[in-house]
Amino acid sequence: MSVSLRLSRGGSKKRPYYKVVVANSRSPRDGAYLEQVGTYNPLLAKDDENRVRLIEDRVRYWLGVGAQPTDRVARMLDKAGIKERPATVNPAKGEPGKKAKERAEDRAKKIAEAEEAKREAEEAAAAAAAAPAAEEAPVAEEAAAEVAPAEEAAAEQTEG
Repeated sequence: MSVSLRLSRGGSKKRPYYKVVVANSRSPRDGAYLEQVGTYNPLLAKDDENRVRLIEDRVRYWLGVGAQPTDRVARMLDKAGIKERPATVNPAKGEPGKKAKERAEDRAKKIAEAEEAKREAEEAAAAAAAAPAAEEAPVAEEAAAEVAPAEEAAAEQTEG
């Protein structure tokens, strides 16, 4: 028979209250247990002394005879200084998921395109502002060039 230290839920709907129990690992979560060795009230503040209450000597006894704590109970035992829990390493803990990365890439692409379009518009506006002085002379030459053929055509008609 394998024995585990785990939480057994009590309390009412949306008002959880847990017993820290020693139970056969095959028995149901809230079913029969061998001994209650503490309580856990998640509704209390994290720094409240009554949030987690453990009967330390009984917990040490059960750990000594081979009871395996669940991860949540192991965290409580580590915090109480009863059994040290090895630190877990999760290098991808704060990393966003694949979809979030894709959305961020799309957003960055759109921003880059918008900045590029804005830069092109500014360059075009700057070129348009600098160009009128340079373009005025060619406009005058074009107008003169258009007037000259009209005069030549008029001259040919009068001669003919």
